[in-house]
Amino acid sequence: MWGAVAITYKLACPLAQQDGMGARIVSSAVFFAVGTGLVVHVRRALLRELRQIREVAGAAQNVLLRPLPPRTEGLAVAAGRLSASRGASVGGDLYEVAATEYGVRVVMGDVRGHGLAALATVAAVLGSFREAAHDEPELPLVMRRLERALARHLRERSRAEHPANGGAAPESPLAEEFVTVLLLEIGQEGQLSAVNCGHPWPFLLSGQARPLTDADPLPPLGPFPLPAELPVLHCGRLLPGESIVLHTDGMEDARDAAGEFFPLQATLTEAARVQPVSPQNLIRVVYAELLRHTGRLPTDDAALLVLRNDRRRVPAQHPEPERPESETPEPEPEPEPERHARTMS
Repeated sequence: MWGAVAITYKLACPLAQQDGMGARIVSSAVFFAVGTGLVVHVRRALLRELRQIREVAGAAQNVLLRPLPPRTEGLAVAAGRLSASRGASVGGDLYEVAATEYGVRVVMGDVRGHGLAALATVAAVLGSFREAAHDEPELPLVMRRLERALARHLRERSRAEHPANGGAAPESPLAEEFVTVLLLEIGQEGQLSAVNCGHPWPFLLSGQARPLTDADPLPPLGPFPLPAELPVLHCGRLLPGESIVLHTDGMEDARDAAGEFFPLQATLTEAARVQPVSPQNLIRVVYAELLRHTGRLPTDDAALLVLRNDRRRVPAQHPEPERPESETPEPEPEPEPERHARTMS
């Protein structure tokens, strides 16, 4: 349309055929308007296409790292993520909450690196967890499934990146790739069980924030095979009203301009002073403090997951003690029917 306007003016308008200064100014203004309109039209088309691409990308990322339900099995749940890659909402961090017949099972993990390159590994680990969490009765078996899924993914990726072997699996596929994984199980009575492969321990919010345990984790998945026996750590109970906060190392490793690390534990303690602790509000407060501390986007992905126990503690119902036979009251005798005298006539 803009091209037709320019050609029509040049061929059909008599003013365009003149050589005077006024005609040249008018012609310049017309062609400037046509060029401006063309640029604006192209810009609008590109912005419309960009919005569509972002919508599709956002939908795909939400399928991969889908939004969690606000409540599951009596637990209030909230999660947040901050990607270090500009324009991406999902990076190398992963999390999921699954209500199973064995209890509520939670996974929090961190793939080496960040950005779009880590998405395939995140998809492999999360897909395996979503199946294994319901199939396997014990946490070590779930971790074994995640290890096998990661190894299979790395082999397939290595074949695609190094096809010179004729399709044969290389001896050490992508040896530098690894994933830290924390598996957590919350029982019906709030019992906490965990298997940790190289991931930071979560914080328990009970008046103040404190690490769930100080035990040494197992090595991350990827570089070395897991040991034959995977210990399950029993970490007490999550009592009604208490919260547990899982995070990735991008939270604690974030630095300000002076090189000071982000004080995650102190920030959680301060945010938990407002009772009852709201998981959604806790997420907002922590991320606001993180951005204020760094003054910019962090250099690594940062994910946070909060679960609060909203289950009610039901007191045990004690049966009434049986009375001894000597104390059993005797039934009262029934009153005799009144006798009415008949008057004989």
